[in-house]
Amino acid sequence: MAVLHLNPENFEQTVSNGKVMVDFWAPWCMPCQSLLPTIDALGEELEGNVTVAKVNVDENKALAVKFRVMSIPTVIFFVDGVEKERLVGAYPKEKYLEIINNL
Repeated sequence: MAVLHLNPENFEQTVSNGKVMVDFWAPWCMPCQSLLPTIDALGEELEGNVTVAKVNVDENKALAVKFRVMSIPTVIFFVDGVEKERLVGAYPKEKYLEIINNL
């Protein structure tokens, strides 16, 4: 599976190792829906180098609160468990790749 689905049980373990890109989203959010193909493509393209994951904020409110996600989509980039960058809103795939390459 190229894109992981995170919840409180697997979040810390997943983000604690290497480069991880986490998309905080919800099914009812139209910008989130427009970003889904980009997230899926990045998951395929980066597999083995960067972990690409999603958090459904409706199902995982505690994670959204913990990371101060006020608007969705919010994509947070972690390196070894530490937040390094975040983007709020939907962007082209190249913008995400630029951030990943600079982590």
